[in-house]
Amino acid sequence: MYDGALGDLIEELGQLPGIGPKSAQRLAFHLLAAEKVEVERLVSALHRVKEQVRFCEVCGNVSESERCGICRDQRRSEEQICVVEEPKDVLAVERTGEFRGRYHVLGGAINPLEGIGPDDLRIRSLMTRLQSGETKEIILATDPNTEGEATATYLAMLVKPMGFKVTRLASGLPVGGDLEYADEVTLGRAFSGRRDVD
Repeated sequence: MYDGALGDLIEELGQLPGIGPKSAQRLAFHLLAAEKVEVERLVSALHRVKEQVRFCEVCGNVSESERCGICRDQRRSEEQICVVEEPKDVLAVERTGEFRGRYHVLGGAINPLEGIGPDDLRIRSLMTRLQSGETKEIILATDPNTEGEATATYLAMLVKPMGFKVTRLASGLPVGGDLEYADEVTLGRAFSGRRDVD
């Protein structure tokens, strides 16, 4: 629809996850109308993130150094490793303030339809970490969808025979949700994960 630089920008923005054609167009026109200094700050931030941000050599989280802040934190326990799919999941768990162990970021989930198998994930590096002998529990915090469940099942089959305690995050009804709107899987998990009332 648009030629030249504007068309190219709309096309590039449309390649971003979650950005459809209309959103890409809206963003492009926003950037076109923005002050030059605002656009330069955005461009600078994009350049800096590509030049400075990498993945932690230990856990796979995002970091600006060889090891992320969590892996450098001596107060964190080595006894528990929470396995997540993506670095954004580390942030989600950290916001709860409930976990004081370490993380391992897989870099995705098993998805045969997309051609992603166990060898495409950071599973080997997890197995190497577990050889240190300090870890007692593996917490599987993959997404509660088909791919996340397949990944959690695969990992449990790998590490349980090694003598580790393997747990999965509980799932069920959200606070403030109505039973009538819950799907069968969520409601079923809420039933199977029920606990005693204090």
